[in-house]
Amino acid sequence: MRTDAFIIGPDAPVLVTGATGFMGPALVSSLLRYGFRNVRAFARPSSSIARLQAAADGHGGRVEVLRGNLLSAEDCMRAVEDVAVVFHLATGGDKSYPDAFMNSVVTTRNLLEACRRQPTLRRFVNISSFAVYTNADNRQLDEQASVGAGDGDAYTFAKVKQDELVAGYGQRFGLPYVTVRPGSVFGPGKEAITGRVGIDTFGVFMHLGGSNRIPLTYIDNCSDAIVLAGVTPGVEGEVFNIVDDDLPSSRQFLRQYKRNVRRFRSIYIPRPVGYALCRMWEKYSSWSEGQLPPVFNRRRWNSEWKKTSYSNEKLKARLGWTPKVSMQDALHRYFAGCRERPSA
Repeated sequence: MRTDAFIIGPDAPVLVTGATGFMGPALVSSLLRYGFRNVRAFARPSSSIARLQAAADGHGGRVEVLRGNLLSAEDCMRAVEDVAVVFHLATGGDKSYPDAFMNSVVTTRNLLEACRRQPTLRRFVNISSFAVYTNADNRQLDEQASVGAGDGDAYTFAKVKQDELVAGYGQRFGLPYVTVRPGSVFGPGKEAITGRVGIDTFGVFMHLGGSNRIPLTYIDNCSDAIVLAGVTPGVEGEVFNIVDDDLPSSRQFLRQYKRNVRRFRSIYIPRPVGYALCRMWEKYSSWSEGQLPPVFNRRRWNSEWKKTSYSNEKLKARLGWTPKVSMQDALHRYFAGCRERPSA
């Protein structure tokens, strides 16, 4: 592929943090497929690099694996040395607020501090999430939708603070950045059904999505969008949502999953009933002073189960992105992966 229209050439060093996670190997593969031949993959000392090595095979580029911890300022300096573009995938999936803050916000701050001392840096790509959107006032969710951490879980709180931190470094220090917010990333290797469809609890799957469209993005399509966000000129400071075309409804997705992967019992919970249950759970949690954690609340209902449409127009118009894998083919590959490693 041509790289002459990008902000960096094919031999410019690029860094991928969180390189051994679900998305990391796919992003490395996309970078190599786009012709970038000098990829540095940052991984924790204990992480397996088998999937990363498999993704790199056959592309002919150079993938350097660098072990370290983003909580270490010295490791961050080593990671960004001479780097032109940073793709910051690493995140904390911790359930507690202190751990989520430490492994998302503090690590990001360390990396940003190292980056602003690196004269070769052309762009910092901050990987965010749809979780940051409150979605209280939207029927169509796009990049202008409201963002907030209030009443969110630890992951949401940390992601909102991470986004604020990156934008702050852009404003205060002129650090060139782009933020991307993938929807529900899916593909082989990630067998769990997204919570936007429903939740498996109390021994039965509670289907909460109904006719809602699910903001899916197939892993290969998502990684291509992230690459373009890192190398397309003229988009500094922008936010891009990543969702695919032809999004299925929750009902369509669940029906196909049952047909192609495994049968299980599910109960449909209408949206008004789901909202009422979330409100009751939230009020009881408050009344009991946290004895029952508010895992179901109105913020979550708005974010995951409110009827919403999603737009990828900005992604297409500004980055020239199109999904190379159709939704039909993506679901076929996902279901095949689920059959090989069925969910419990």
